Amino acid sequence: MENIATNVEKLYEKAEKYSKTNLELLKLNAIDKTSDVISSLTAVLAVAFVVAMFTLFFNIGISLLIGRYLDDYALGFFIVSGFYAILGIILFIFRKSLIEVHIDNIVVGKLLKPKKIVLKKEAIL
Repeated sequence: MENIATNVEKLYEKAEKYSKTNLELLKLNAIDKTSDVISSLTAVLAVAFVVAMFTLFFNIGISLLIGRYLDDYALGFFIVSGFYAILGIILFIFRKSLIEVHIDNIVVGKLLKPKKIVLKKEAIL
């Protein structure tokens, strides 16, 4: 009878240890996936910032060029602004199909991507 109680106690300890280990593994996986998404987002934001700065100065140049040809710099800026207003309205109307679906697919793909585990030869031995 004492042997059965000892076995049940050992089983309980192993189950408790397994649960704690499994919880720790879930935490580590969540941290890994979160850091993967954040690092990807940071890289995209850095590139987006550079593209935004290029676009800003390019548009200022285009506005000045149009204004020069029309002999009214303000009109050049209004024309370029009007172009972006129309582009913004089109993007707003088609935001689901053009933007949200693609962003959702990228984030979900990053979260569900299986992690490749590389074991060193020394770790196996």
